[in-house]
Amino acid sequence: MSDYYSEKLSSQRLRLCYELAPPRVQRYLEAEVEFVLDRIKSTDAVLELGCGYGRVIRRIATKAHTVVGIDTSRDSLKLALKSIDCKNCHLLEMNAVALGFKDRQFDGVICIQNGISAFKVARRTLVKEAVRVTRPGGTVLFSSYSPRFWKARLEWFQIQADHGLIGEIDPKATKDGVIVCKDGFRATTIGPEDFHSLTSGLGVSARTTEVNGSCIFCEMTVM
Repeated sequence: MSDYYSEKLSSQRLRLCYELAPPRVQRYLEAEVEFVLDRIKSTDAVLELGCGYGRVIRRIATKAHTVVGIDTSRDSLKLALKSIDCKNCHLLEMNAVALGFKDRQFDGVICIQNGISAFKVARRTLVKEAVRVTRPGGTVLFSSYSPRFWKARLEWFQIQADHGLIGEIDPKATKDGVIVCKDGFRATTIGPEDFHSLTSGLGVSARTTEVNGSCIFCEMTVM
């Protein structure tokens, strides 16, 4: 995952990004989580990639039998340990492109809130690792932003910049779904065609769905 998130946008700073989210963004964030929760059974073992300070994993724990969250930021994981009180949660410091799990260990793998772009890793490797640790019949979920969410997303990032959480946004370079900051931060997205290319040949049945006019989900069923 990107050093920017691990070193500059983790723990309390990352949590503040979400606390500052305006109402339209809050609705998007809730819609993402609800989409995930609708696909989790009470018997499932679920892995969340990039769990951060635990914003999503505590919700998953209310549905799943067991949930494991991984992140490369030790500070974020420490904050998650303080704020999560559930016996079926386990947190580990780990890179999502080099998972330390056996093949076919989980019923579901979750990577939302545009982690597929934000992690700044080889996307094909990221998806392949998620599929590797998922049991046949299990589900892998990745999400990115919908183009229709551009104005709300840009407003949210501007709020983060105004609070010094990310660098000053470069208005000339920021366009077409890409947000560029003058400190080097660059937030991209991927669309349905990108997801189709990434999942081709991996032994999954994949489909993309737009949710809430704000995010694109790629839902994979492992064969």
